[in-house]
Amino acid sequence: MTTTEAGTGTTGAAPCHGEAPGADASPGQVQGHGHNHGPHGYSDQKDQHLKRLRRIEGQIRGLQRMVEEDVYCIDILTQVSASTKALQSFALQLLQEHLRHCVAAAAVKGGDEIDAKVAEASAAIARLLRT
Repeated sequence: MTTTEAGTGTTGAAPCHGEAPGADASPGQVQGHGHNHGPHGYSDQKDQHLKRLRRIEGQIRGLQRMVEEDVYCIDILTQVSASTKALQSFALQLLQEHLRHCVAAAAVKGGDEIDAKVAEASAAIARLLRT
């Protein structure tokens, strides 16, 4: 169960598509950052992203099964590493899409919005580097 694809995930505090800043998160949002549902940078690849996340979910279930079956610890650690790499790869892809879509749109608008988008992207990169 190894994955060699790329990908990444970020959420931001500034609106990406003219959403109302400071709006309450909808019930379906994991982290409320004032973003309404709508076309985000990852929307065009949504089906591919969901397929990838299901594959990663399968890897995690495989880890649980390995522990239940008392598999050798080094073999489990190898699979943990593969799962971690898969999530990091997914996160990088999302970050790239955020930069291309949301940050680029903010750059076109200019003003304080570009500063906010760059700051949130920088914070997301910092969080990824800490993991």
